[in-house]
Amino acid sequence: MRSNRAKVRASVSMAATLPMIAGALALGIPAAHAADNPARDSLKGTKPTWATAKADKGATSDSAQVKARVYLAGQDAKGLAAYAKAVSDPSSPLYGKYLSAKQVQARYGATKAQVKAVKSWLTASGLTVTEVTQHYIAVTGDVSAAEQAFGTQLHNYAKGSKTYRAPAKTASVPASVSAAVLTVTGLDSAPHKASHDDTLPPPDSVFKNSGPFSSYYGSNIATTLPDAYGTKIPYAVEGYTGKQLRAAYGAGKYTGKHVRVAITDAYASPTIAFDAGTYAKTNGDQAWKTSQLHQVLPDAYTKTEECQAAGWYGEETLDVEAVHAVAPDADVTYVGAASCNDDDFLDALGKVVDNHLADIVSNSWAEVENDETPSLVAAYDQVFQLGAVQGIGFYFSSGDDGDEVAKTGTKQVEAPANSAWVTAVGGTSLAVGKGDKYLWETGWGTEKASLSADGKSWTNFPGAFTSGAGGGTSKTVGEPYYQKNVVPKALATSNSAAGNRVVPDISAIADPNTGFKVGQTQTQADGTEAYSEYRIGGTSLAAPVIAAVQALAQEARGGKALGFANPLIYSRYGTKVYHDVTDEPTGKDLAVARVDFANGYDATDGLLTSVRSLGKDSSLSAVKGYDDVTGVGTPANGYVASYKPAKAHRKH
Repeated sequence: MRSNRAKVRASVSMAATLPMIAGALALGIPAAHAADNPARDSLKGTKPTWATAKADKGATSDSAQVKARVYLAGQDAKGLAAYAKAVSDPSSPLYGKYLSAKQVQARYGATKAQVKAVKSWLTASGLTVTEVTQHYIAVTGDVSAAEQAFGTQLHNYAKGSKTYRAPAKTASVPASVSAAVLTVTGLDSAPHKASHDDTLPPPDSVFKNSGPFSSYYGSNIATTLPDAYGTKIPYAVEGYTGKQLRAAYGAGKYTGKHVRVAITDAYASPTIAFDAGTYAKTNGDQAWKTSQLHQVLPDAYTKTEECQAAGWYGEETLDVEAVHAVAPDADVTYVGAASCNDDDFLDALGKVVDNHLADIVSNSWAEVENDETPSLVAAYDQVFQLGAVQGIGFYFSSGDDGDEVAKTGTKQVEAPANSAWVTAVGGTSLAVGKGDKYLWETGWGTEKASLSADGKSWTNFPGAFTSGAGGGTSKTVGEPYYQKNVVPKALATSNSAAGNRVVPDISAIADPNTGFKVGQTQTQADGTEAYSEYRIGGTSLAAPVIAAVQALAQEARGGKALGFANPLIYSRYGTKVYHDVTDEPTGKDLAVARVDFANGYDATDGLLTSVRSLGKDSSLSAVKGYDDVTGVGTPANGYVASYKPAKAHRKH
């Protein structure tokens, strides 16, 4: 699901600063700060790749205004990365020895002396400090002051049909403060924003599904429609409920009790409490308890038109309802970003980390890797590391456009799912049968063909690729240790002989044709607002489902935080705790029939009938073993229970 899926970013150095090099390399992340000369150190990645000599339109006016953030490296960035790895690695003696938010700040945060030195340098350059946080110092000023501070001229460059400002060479900082500076964002003016790519229209205006439906997979066969792959096919499900998803992914008796889950998105739905409560009651989920749902919101929102703010309401609604449906006793905190820009998402994630709002964080937003600047990478990875040392794990949807070729023309993955410090969640098509029995899953990848005018065949069957789970091999992030000996060498080395990060790590239901039912207040066709329900999907669904399953696993573990869970997830690879998802689980091609309202909400303008093939994800394939559509697979019946502590043997 995703029509506006969050595509984040701003601009961070993929590497970080000299202090982070050792720890970063341990997870396969390139180093960040390189010395320019004895007087200044460069901030690698601060000159965008699109700022080429050919695209150069000349110097930016000295009087033009710049808003930038100087992210702070802290007092021991190298130690932070190393501890984040050790505390997450079950083979390490430091495993699970988490720190409190206060301890993290004391040990790894920027010192008062560092902050003072950075502020002095910035103000001496003619910039005005507008904000100081634990993570960054925000400044404003004219171009000439920014050029003096960061040792580079700022020019205007053509990027597509538009022109943006960017550094003419890599930015740098005085050697005297280089150890305190992680990176700078804001020197280039190109938009760095996230989206939540829903495969359905954003529900700021009414959207509803037409029938016929199946109540469970295969319950209603489309006998009057043409065959597909030599057989009659079922109608798409109306939308799975929490009861069906809990059964499919082995929830058992666990409900996420005493576990805190956070959700980050942009903006905030004004009807979320009503919608979540109504949905739970209507669909048989456990009623929300008083103070079980919280919101942490910014003082004000920005860029509401540019980011299509109302479109984000449906994302929050999906995430909140999906988490509660699978983990009904989990405490849920929604943290809204002030806009869809990377800096605001970094602020939202920073709130989670600085206040330890949860142990598990679901994030259904991203942007393609090619649009991600190395400077932003460094800022994001620092937040993920700060979370890891506290026992906080971040889960990111892998994308809804398969290998991205159809959408961008380039085979690539999405970010921040590509980070070696997060759990990337891929997507599947899920078949739950009668009695809530798990039948099978394929990798999510859809090809669509419409019913012919005479109703006797499918036009150009099986049709064109429309959407599918994001995945593939990163071009910028090195192979993390936990993927070695699990991810096939051909995947890991497809972009570099040294090996790179492959996405995703784990997966869950995503295909909107086998999707989840969501309830939300929408603007109806007559202009009134009313609650209604619709089926939806996408890895924006898979991420909160996996986050909720992880909440069940943490409960099974006796409440002990899972933290950055990838080492645990990969340690279970190849066992029966996962469904090993393949694209033809029944030995043949699969498809469902869909009937949709032409106008999206009623039959006034007619109906559209189509066949949707399953397991056809662009150039990606779900195969036996690890693959770049579903990762290690999906949680099976034994997954949650596998986290139960081993019983200690009594000495005689």
